[in-house]
Parts: sequence; structure tokens; C-alpha cells
Amino acid sequence: MTFVKDAPRTATTILVRSSSSNRISRSRDPFYELMRRLFQEESTAMRAHKFLILIEERQKAGDPIKVSEWEEIIKEFGIGRSSFYAMRNKLLGAGLITSVNKEYKLSELFSLDLVDMARWWWTAVMENDPEKL
Repeated sequence: MTFVKDAPRTATTILVRSSSSNRISRSRDPFYELMRRLFQEESTAMRAHKFLILIEERQKAGDPIKVSEWEEIIKEFGIGRSSFYAMRNKLLGAGLITSVNKEYKLSELFSLDLVDMARWWWTAVMENDPEKL
């Protein structure tokens, strides 16, 4: 029997906008705008935003969120187990968080992947000087 908590952490889709007026950095709340590009439903985007802030705060305080705390989190968020794990798996798949030693932590993988994609596009596709990126 497979449980939702054991679902694979796969890659995920993030909406990319082509207009410069839609840049995340120009948003009043860039963090929320990023979550809206990751999650279709606004309520899920808001919960994911809250979850990331919680991870960040606890990580900075030296008390990372334990994977085993899922029951407290779903109670606090007012969601079911499958909704929590779907949200968590999407954040893991995007590389925004990681699960290390049974603790959730913010991850560098998301930014490293974006930098790699930007560098590839800039140099290989656009044939620009990498020093001008």
C-alpha cells in the first residue's frame, strides 16, 4: 500500500511570464507572486507562502520543522493530509524546500536551476557573452 506521504518528489511546473511588467520583482509581494506561479488555486498559494515563511522562521531560530510535525501543520492550516503532501511535494519538486535529516529547510536548488537555465539561454541560444549576463 502506498501512502500520500510517500509520494515521489517530482519536478513541477512554474508559470513563466514573458512581459516585463509581470516580473516577480515588480510585485508588491514577490513571494506570493512566486507561489501564484506555482499553484493554480489562490488558497493553496497562500498556504504554501505561509508554510515557506514558517520553515524560514524556524530554520533561522535553529529549530527546523520536523517532517513528523505534519499533523500539527495540517491542523494549523485547516487542510487534509493529501492536500498538505501535494503542496509539500510541489515545493520539493520546484527545489524551494528540501527534506534533510527528517527536517524541512529552504533550498538553494531553485535559484541554482534558474541561474543555470538563464545562463544556458543567454549563451547557447542567444549566443551572448556570458560575462554580460
